[in-house]
Amino acid sequence: METILTIQNLNKIYGRKVHAVKNLSFEIKKGNVYGILGPNGSGKSTTLGITLNVVNKTSGDYKWFDGSMKTHEALKKVGAIIERPNFYPYMTAEENLKLVCKIKSIPFEKVAEKLELVGLLDRKDDKFSTFSLGMKQRLAIASALLNDPEILILDEPTNGLDPQGIRQIRDLIRIIASQGTTILLASHLLDEVEKVCSHVVVLRKGEMLYQGTVEGMLSSEGFFELQADDMDLLESILKNHPSVEKIITEEGKLLVYLNSVLEPKDLNTYLFQNNIVLNHLVKRKNSLEEQFLQLTNNN
Repeated sequence: METILTIQNLNKIYGRKVHAVKNLSFEIKKGNVYGILGPNGSGKSTTLGITLNVVNKTSGDYKWFDGSMKTHEALKKVGAIIERPNFYPYMTAEENLKLVCKIKSIPFEKVAEKLELVGLLDRKDDKFSTFSLGMKQRLAIASALLNDPEILILDEPTNGLDPQGIRQIRDLIRIIASQGTTILLASHLLDEVEKVCSHVVVLRKGEMLYQGTVEGMLSSEGFFELQADDMDLLESILKNHPSVEKIITEEGKLLVYLNSVLEPKDLNTYLFQNNIVLNHLVKRKNSLEEQFLQLTNNN
């Protein structure tokens, strides 16, 4: 599979104290939807800014399309929205996009095509100032797609939107991805990444905590909710089981996290053999939120 973007040992230091990106390395492969997930201040926007040549790196390297072309040329094949949409408020949607076409030497025919894609063709003659925040964001996406980029980069694409606007942007991302465009989006919203991304890079304070598929992040061994009459004995017996990674007490139950496969019947048998009779046993799969909290709390 073709590699669109390779980041190697990337660092960005502001002043003497702020290490915004710490030795970051990952790859973006063609045809996937990638999420860079992390809380505010985790280095998401800085990383995107460096790859788009608007933020200077401190050290490390990145290359587009296997290094087959210089960054300036490569960025002609990239569509990106890393700030709030910047259009002329007194011009119509169509006029704004035609202006972008003039600047980038793109045929005007692309304007109607992209307006239809983002669901704004019927509003092409309306001034930008009359648009809702969600419509402005969709127009920005249309603008970024005018040159039919191989990859679309979005920084917090649903920030500030109402639930309807969020759903529209997510649906649009799925449609764009289904047409073969690779997408890289930065988000602090777990729900957003879980619903639209195939792959995820998790950052915290500039450091990468996880890289891989969303499904891979979710497919950990999960955890058990357990309860017995003698909770102290239950916990002490569980600590000796080789499949148990850690135990947390929550609302009168033990949450037992695993490091390897353990079926409920096998756990029940093990505990019964150690004179423990359970009165509550539920096996749960980690949500992306739980996985994310485990990662960020343990690092």
